[in-house]
Amino acid sequence: MLVVRDTETKGRGVFAAQDYAQSQVIEKAAVIVIPKQQVKLITKTVLTNYYFGWHGESGAIALGVVSLFNHSYHPNAFYVKKFAEQVIEVIAYRYIREGEEITVNYNGRVDDLSPVWFDVME
Repeated sequence: MLVVRDTETKGRGVFAAQDYAQSQVIEKAAVIVIPKQQVKLITKTVLTNYYFGWHGESGAIALGVVSLFNHSYHPNAFYVKKFAEQVIEVIAYRYIREGEEITVNYNGRVDDLSPVWFDVME
């Protein structure tokens, strides 16, 4: 179970409403695939901060709360894109306690320290 609420520094975030064991699936969300011809259009809207790069040069908007997880270079979860199923799964990287904010690394790998398009607040 998940709760969306304000954080102290990052705007809204997603928080655990229960404990999650390492490797447990936290959320599985269907996506709306954005054709590569339309990705440039989405980058000119507020949705630019909420879409995922998808297969090839296309994009995807995850339904549910998956697009609301905040970024961290020290995340407690990671996401897996399942192209054939058109879903994204968020999985606990380590044990997560009830009440803890759940974060992912927007670069796709938990240890990827590449810069993102905004100033990161840890």
